[in-house]
Amino acid sequence: MNKTSPSEKVKELGLEFPPAPQPVGVYRPILVVGKFLYVSGQGPINMDGTLMVGRAGDDQDMEQAKKAARQVGLTMLSTIRTHFGDLDQIKRVVKVLGMVNSTPDFGKQPYVVNGFSELMADVFGKENGIGVRSAVGMMLPDNIVVEVEAMFELH
Repeated sequence: MNKTSPSEKVKELGLEFPPAPQPVGVYRPILVVGKFLYVSGQGPINMDGTLMVGRAGDDQDMEQAKKAARQVGLTMLSTIRTHFGDLDQIKRVVKVLGMVNSTPDFGKQPYVVNGFSELMADVFGKENGIGVRSAVGMMLPDNIVVEVEAMFELH
């Protein structure tokens, strides 16, 4: 069976990446340690470089927040390509921490973070695109809807 590479999947799905954000603090966007690629927390960047802002359970419903989480996935892939290189060097998603800007009573953070996880499964395949994950609610910087940090295994 011929396995489609992540870069081929990106083309096949017609995915467009927003510009990779530049660090706004004292940290690295990505770090490679051994055969692992760590990606700092990413927010949802629109194609014009602006942030998607709002709070789940307030001015964002479940579906809007889930779309923002998917946009975080596109932002993260853009960051990886910009600061690391070819997505085909990634073997699998290992760990995802999804943080949702939400009201205390929202409670649907795992559903929201599925927007990110489903995109990773589409790009890397179900076997390699789904890793272990946490999805939590909190207040986020600049009122962004979702932030995700992740760890990937390299070939």
